[in-house]
Amino acid sequence: MFFPMANRHELSSIQWQVIHQILQTLPQVRVGNEARCLAFLNAVVWILRSGTQWRLLPESHAHWNSVFKRFSRWCEKGVWNEIHARCVDQPDLQAVFIDSTVIRAHACAAGAAGSCAENEALGRSRGGFGTKIHAVTDALGNPLDFILTGGQASDIGQAEALLQLTPEGAQALAADKGYDSDKFVAALEARGMEAIIPPRVNRISPRECDGFAYKERHLIECFFGKIKHYRRIFSRFEKLKRNYMGFLRLAAVLIWLR
Repeated sequence: MFFPMANRHELSSIQWQVIHQILQTLPQVRVGNEARCLAFLNAVVWILRSGTQWRLLPESHAHWNSVFKRFSRWCEKGVWNEIHARCVDQPDLQAVFIDSTVIRAHACAAGAAGSCAENEALGRSRGGFGTKIHAVTDALGNPLDFILTGGQASDIGQAEALLQLTPEGAQALAADKGYDSDKFVAALEARGMEAIIPPRVNRISPRECDGFAYKERHLIECFFGKIKHYRRIFSRFEKLKRNYMGFLRLAAVLIWLR
C-alpha cells in the first residue's frame, strides 16, 4: 500500500481512515468525537516526530497533559500494539530479518515509580545508559514485531523469542554473525526455515551461507534508519517501557501506511 503524507507532522486522510476503522473494532477504545480523536493522534505524531517534551506541545493541538494521559492509557491497554498488528498487510515472508539497535536513554528515563531499570528495559553497556530494540521484519524490511531489553542484552539471547514472533509461512531467516548458534539454527530447521546466518570465524566446521540472499539483510538496517528519523525513537525519554513501545508501534504503523 502507498499512502502519501500531506504533512510529516500529521496523519493523511487515508491513514486516518485506516486507523479509525481499526479503532472502531477495539473494545478497549472509545473513539467518541472523530475530530477530537484525529487531533489527539496528530498531537502524538507531532511528539513522535519532533521528540520534544510533552509540556512543549503547542496549544493548537490540545492540552499536553490530556494528550499524554490518553496516550499512556492506550499504551497500558495495548491499543498501539493492536493498531500495528492490524496494519501488517500481506507481509513478504520469502524471508524475515532479525537484528537489534541500541538507543541511548536520557537521564529523565530513569526512576519509574514502583519499578526498576530492568523491568523498564533499561541498562548500561559500553555505549552508556540505554535500551536495545530487537526487531523482526519481513523480506521488504517492514516491521513485524519488537522486543525491548536493556542496552547490555545480547542479540542471541532474544533470537528464539523473535522467532516465536515470526508469522507462520516464513521460508528463511537472515541475521548477522551474532545470531550464529547451533541451538538457534536447529530451531529454525525445526520450523522448516533456511538459516541465512554467516558462521562465526572461530567455528571448527563453518556452515555454508547463501551470500546472495544475505545481501538483502541490509533492509532491516534501513528500517532502523527510518525509525530513527522519529526523534522520540532516536533517543528514549519515556520512563515506562510500555510508553516507549507505544511510540515504536506508532512509528511502525506509519511505515506500513506510508
